[in-house]
Amino acid sequence: MDAPSRHRRQAVHRFPLTYLLIPPILLAILTGIILFRHSDTSIYMLYSQCHARSRIPWLSHIPVLGSPLCFIVSFFSEALSAPARSLGIIPPILSFIAGLLTVATVEAARICNAPNVLIAYPTGPWLVFNLVGGALVWQLVIIPAFFHRSREIISARRAGNPTATPTLAETSGRGAADPTFGSSMRHLTKVAEIVAIPVAVAVGYIIPSVVMLTLRPDEPIPILVWLFFPLWVSAVRQLVRKAMLLLQEEWHASFHLESSKLALAGMYAVPILCSAISQALLIWSLVQPDDRKEMTRATIKFIVIDMSFIGLTVLYWVLVEAGWQVALVMVAASMVLGPGAGVCIGWMYRERIVDLDRSVTVVAVGAPRRSSRDASPSEDTPLLR
Repeated sequence: MDAPSRHRRQAVHRFPLTYLLIPPILLAILTGIILFRHSDTSIYMLYSQCHARSRIPWLSHIPVLGSPLCFIVSFFSEALSAPARSLGIIPPILSFIAGLLTVATVEAARICNAPNVLIAYPTGPWLVFNLVGGALVWQLVIIPAFFHRSREIISARRAGNPTATPTLAETSGRGAADPTFGSSMRHLTKVAEIVAIPVAVAVGYIIPSVVMLTLRPDEPIPILVWLFFPLWVSAVRQLVRKAMLLLQEEWHASFHLESSKLALAGMYAVPILCSAISQALLIWSLVQPDDRKEMTRATIKFIVIDMSFIGLTVLYWVLVEAGWQVALVMVAASMVLGPGAGVCIGWMYRERIVDLDRSVTVVAVGAPRRSSRDASPSEDTPLLR
């Protein structure tokens, strides 16, 4: 067996979906138990105050949604209330989310993930993650969706069904199934995504995060705006993509992101830079006096536990689909440049392991797609998810 084949046979190829989902379910149970054990009475009191309309009256008096929104805003307000320690602990967490958001949006734009609604349209799951579910959404919804899609592709290949994975023509509604299997499945659906995704993450997530960190923590509006960042990211991405498609015809073509170093750097530069800055802030905060109040300690501890379990879940995801080498790269990069950079750098390296199909065509801007006669499917065609 050649080297690429050895790389291909990761756990996602060798184990049924049911077995792959056992660790995320166990992690979800453990997350719930630990968060419950470490919950502080003062956190429950925040909701009581919101329910009694004594906190942020203009927000808590909104029917149905007022009390929950007041609680979430108050929760993050308390977490940000210590200038020294909060500005050291919260930015690395926000940069970690920026890295995950970039990765998830890139995967949503790939042709191979179009059939799975939870992957191709991530706004809903991300809203639930940020407003309600936290780590549980990653463990019980997002990661299972990716595993399910991976197993669908693997099963289709073993069955010799090349049309089970969509082509660019199918995902754009312009034609029938292309018998070529794997020639462009890892491509972004449009070249315009190489501009739309980083701009959307920067404008829809990074800017609201910076505003929330720099303004007074007792000001609820910046926090409330930040909470709905999945909506802003989606809206900006669609607007930029439509604008780019109107400017030039060649931006309609599919594009293999990893074939262009410039495009790859542009895609992940902002979250990596933010992560590096956040890591420096964390180191700085460790030598500052601890200025956290009891409520700030309780809320930050809750956030750190939740994010830690998301990190473990993502690490398991990488182990299953790409192996221990990629997981090691992700951990090492996280230790040096912060978790946001770790996710992005690990994901770039992951693509080298997962996307080993010899038939992948590197489609440049405006270049024609290759004919279906140039490649044929086989069971050894690697996972392109």
